[in-house]
Amino acid sequence: MTNVNRSAARAAQPASGEVSGARQVLGRIFTMRNIAVVSLVVYFAVFMAYPIFSAFAGSLHDWNPLIDKYDWVGFDNFVNVLTDGLFWKSLWNTAIYSFFSILFRVVLGLALALLLSSKLVKCKDTLRGLFYMPTITPLVAVSFVWMWMFDPQCGMIDKITGLDISWLNDSRYAMPAVIIMTIWKDFGYATVLYLAGIMALPRDVYEAAQIDGANWWQTFRSITLPLLKPTTLLIVITSLISYLQAYVQILVMTKGGPGTDTYTISYLIYDQAFQKYNFGTASAMSVILFVLTGILTILMFKASGDNTEA
Repeated sequence: MTNVNRSAARAAQPASGEVSGARQVLGRIFTMRNIAVVSLVVYFAVFMAYPIFSAFAGSLHDWNPLIDKYDWVGFDNFVNVLTDGLFWKSLWNTAIYSFFSILFRVVLGLALALLLSSKLVKCKDTLRGLFYMPTITPLVAVSFVWMWMFDPQCGMIDKITGLDISWLNDSRYAMPAVIIMTIWKDFGYATVLYLAGIMALPRDVYEAAQIDGANWWQTFRSITLPLLKPTTLLIVITSLISYLQAYVQILVMTKGGPGTDTYTISYLIYDQAFQKYNFGTASAMSVILFVLTGILTILMFKASGDNTEA
């Protein structure tokens, strides 16, 4: 009887080969690579694809989640946005802010990179770290510091310059003040990228130009600048995407004021969604901003490609 029970128990147990094979299959499925890929897909679906889909769907509805309102209105939200003067004013403010911030970010970043790559400067690594430090500083903290610096009563800007300007309360100076803060915070990013690009440039091209008798300006214009075009394109595109979404610095420093003189598209979206609880209109603006960013990025890539082929 005991032998019969033992035989039955052995029959019930899976063969060691089958267990080993199952473990190998599970090991191939649950590799770190597969886990990482699945995690990225889930992250993209939950935190990117779903919000984008929700924004597109919400733009077609009169939407207020606070009172559980979600009524179909078609393209009425887009019509209301495109006929709203504040939207076009915010778009213009965003364009001004983005243009000057990108311009000075590129110019200052390239100038400092050229200076740091020259033999005139010592302690290059230290300076590189100092220039890059504002870039990694939280934007909220930087905005608060500059808001206090621009204060007309106790701020250091007026005291150093001897001016008597209420920077953030004057419609003539509020947006320039925000742009100055943005340039100070972000030019280090361009400096580091340009330094990496300059260090990767081929030395033999410069030696040939020197033999041909080219001066500094001719070398910079004909060799350095064209070879740094991919780096410039990267800086401009990433800056454009970032500055079209400018919101934190506006909220902290001016709250869109004085009046609506520093409203940007992103701040207007925030105002519509979380101040007026008009999520449908805010979603329509988000869709327009999404499409506009994509079109501008494609146009810049096309223009850069055409210039390269030429």
